[in-house]
Amino acid sequence: MKKLQVVYLAGGCYWGMEELFRNIPGVIETKVGFCGGHIANVAYREVTTGTTGHAETLMVTFDEEQTTLSHLLFEFFRIHNPTKINQQGNDIGTQYRSAIFYTDLEQKRIAEEVVSAVNDSNEWKAPVVTEITPFKNFYPAEEKHQKYIMKFPEGYTCHFRRNLNLGEHST
Repeated sequence: MKKLQVVYLAGGCYWGMEELFRNIPGVIETKVGFCGGHIANVAYREVTTGTTGHAETLMVTFDEEQTTLSHLLFEFFRIHNPTKINQQGNDIGTQYRSAIFYTDLEQKRIAEEVVSAVNDSNEWKAPVVTEITPFKNFYPAEEKHQKYIMKFPEGYTCHFRRNLNLGEHST
């Protein structure tokens, strides 16, 4: 019997994040969209203006019998640069900020512990600036954005998995 959980992660352009996360064992589903802003039912074109408060976000549904939130968060910190404020690669603006939108206090606790471990590892050489903020709403992006790198293998991405020793432990 699967024990499913959902986490919402923002770490720059959601296309590259989705491509890397969908291949992690235990990840059941991924969906790209938007969190953290002040406009309901927002669309990609609106978010690109940087005025909506939303971040490009990846919804990750995972089976707790196969992986843990802690493991997924350590992977999150390996595939994007959590020390840059509002920037990943060539993408600049609040819509590309690093954030964990937690759905309950347990997710918040785990996120805080993982951020502390990542900072303690000194692998990034600068402090983590990732926001840990309560989840409010998720607005899925248009269908053409879902699984974008699968549809367009030569599409833009600034994400890759770094071989970092982040002090991963069971949280």
